[in-house]
Amino acid sequence: MPSGDYILIVEKYGFSTLTRAITIPMDKNLELRLFSNMENLNEIIVTAQKREELIQDIPVSITSLSKEAILDNQIQYTNDLTAITPNLYASDPGDSRTVTSIRGIVSTSYDPAVATYIDGVNQFNLDTYVSQLFDIERIEILRGPQGTLYGRNAMGGVINIVTKKPEKETAVFAEAGFGNYGRHRYLASVQTPLWNDKLSFGAAALYTERNGFYRNEFNNSDYDSQKSLSGNYYLKYHFNPSWNATLNFKHFYANNEGAFPLVIGKEAAFESPFTLNQNQLAVMKDHTINSSLVIEHKGSDLNFSSQTAFQKNYRYYQNGIDADFSALDALYIKNDYGKDWNNVKVVTQEFRFSSPARNKKLNWTGGSYIFYEESPVKQATVFGEDAAMLGSEATNFSLISTSESTSKGIAFFGQADYELTSKLNFIAGLRYDYEHKEQSVVGEYQQNDSPEPAFKFQPDTSAVATFKAFSPKLGTSYELSEEYLFFLTYSKGYRAGGLTPLTTDPNQPPLYEYRPEFSNNFEIGAKNTFLNKKILLNATLFYTTVTDVQVPTLLLPDAVVITRNTGKMTSKGLEVELRTKPFKGLELNYDLGITNAKYDDLKVAGEDGMVDLGGNMQVFTPDLTSMLSIHYTSDFDFINGLDFSFYTGWKHIGKQYFDLANTLKQEPYSLFNAHFGMKYHRYKLVFWANNIFDKKYISYGYNFGAVHLGNPASFGTSLYFQL
Repeated sequence: MPSGDYILIVEKYGFSTLTRAITIPMDKNLELRLFSNMENLNEIIVTAQKREELIQDIPVSITSLSKEAILDNQIQYTNDLTAITPNLYASDPGDSRTVTSIRGIVSTSYDPAVATYIDGVNQFNLDTYVSQLFDIERIEILRGPQGTLYGRNAMGGVINIVTKKPEKETAVFAEAGFGNYGRHRYLASVQTPLWNDKLSFGAAALYTERNGFYRNEFNNSDYDSQKSLSGNYYLKYHFNPSWNATLNFKHFYANNEGAFPLVIGKEAAFESPFTLNQNQLAVMKDHTINSSLVIEHKGSDLNFSSQTAFQKNYRYYQNGIDADFSALDALYIKNDYGKDWNNVKVVTQEFRFSSPARNKKLNWTGGSYIFYEESPVKQATVFGEDAAMLGSEATNFSLISTSESTSKGIAFFGQADYELTSKLNFIAGLRYDYEHKEQSVVGEYQQNDSPEPAFKFQPDTSAVATFKAFSPKLGTSYELSEEYLFFLTYSKGYRAGGLTPLTTDPNQPPLYEYRPEFSNNFEIGAKNTFLNKKILLNATLFYTTVTDVQVPTLLLPDAVVITRNTGKMTSKGLEVELRTKPFKGLELNYDLGITNAKYDDLKVAGEDGMVDLGGNMQVFTPDLTSMLSIHYTSDFDFINGLDFSFYTGWKHIGKQYFDLANTLKQEPYSLFNAHFGMKYHRYKLVFWANNIFDKKYISYGYNFGAVHLGNPASFGTSLYFQL
């Protein structure tokens, strides 16, 4: 092993993981003491600041979920992360995408406000986003602006997902699961060396299917039944102990027979839950590819990495999406125009340099990030035979909107921690983002029985927009002892601006620019461990102001999102994380988040002019999130190799709103989950149940009143094998 700074991770079956920063060669012997994992909490390594560090040593509000916690909480999609970490809410709007809110900063358009990274690759927007989770090593959730290191669209925070990597020893994992609603889930993964410890290979494949939660009265059949096939494949080559390269390819193929299962009105949704009546039987086809090449160097004086990534998403709807949400042949959305359209492509390149493992006065990270995106979109609002019943003067025609846009940008970033004294650290960082967008649009009128458009109702129009932003970070941390850390930070968040797409109203301008959104965030926090790491208690207070708030509005029947800058918002609150192992085999976790996110100034267009909504609460932001989980693992010895485990989780979501007028509201509710497991050597059988009491609640709501309910009670069993 070459000389230099390293992170030493000591793992032994039956003991808590121990982590230390060391320097090779060492000038003295290193003494380590391991504690039983039945009695002590693990020490957790994260890469939140783009280098390996102990989670309790970094001045960031962060939660890390291990692979065991992911299985305990049945986290299979990113929207399952709701309340698992304080002040996080995530939901599926009806098409398997995930809309996420942290601390009142909300992803309500295709440019997210909470960035998601999978194996270091930024899931660039909601089109290229992979929401299904499997073969996961850990999930790190950073709360608050992370723009300095993560850049654009990380205003609310970052969800950093790390999958299992190929190593120098063979590992095999398999899962087979069954449940109500015709659920099936099959997973197989392997990581193994191929050649002289130089080349290793990893592969994981997942197949899922279920019947629809909704029932369509139009033809008395399931609505939103789903099937998917996902894969994650690695080749890792070690040139020498300092250099390695990893080639990764991910894919996600989904088939959803009934995307957007929506009901107009809260009352209708609750009077007859999971029932709708739609004549348009859309089938969503979703094909996503995510690939990357990473080259890494870890040296005694400098670490370096290069990451090149390519993402592509092709999503279309066979038969079209019902836009009148009824049995009428009145309105539907069509976007099936072949692979040249609705096929988003993104290329990114990041170069990163950093200091070695934390063992010096100065620790730093710096680099550059480049991206290029193409987004050709073509869709039509189709007016059918019954369109006159909804006020249309004509019937049986289509308004086709075509948009071609490109985005490209570059960023430079750097962040450093300097040890002023043995206890006091100073943090400073800065990022510069530059982005250039171009878009062209055209609108055409076509009779439904005609093969070609008759005329253009909006002429060819193009527009260009350029955005620049500086994202600074300043802070200080004080290490009272090895167990107590206090920190105070300021950071600025940045959400990219853009061009609003075409509407079908010829009296409106087809394109106009909306500005970037900025936030200023202040937080003070403390991280503490007690009694030889039997208890962990972290707490954070935050205060955030947001200017030039981007307010998106979904327009029907166009099915396009119009975004405008309007208003100012203030978000403030508290976060608490408690972990403890009070008795042998028993672990208690509690996460509490309180958020007050209110618009100080908000004016939006209404039917009679501008409407003042100042004082209203932010959308998709519960005023409270609470998660209590209890996990017990037996330590019996009466049958060699046989262990029992029990898990229960109580998730409480506070009051929240789904429209800016605060008329569509969900009152507080609680969800209860549990599972019982039996493990015998390499096999584990788990009986699980989610939303045990079948609570009916709004998971997602639209500004025009459409409602999507959260998942009903589900139960089943899963069998796991690990080698």
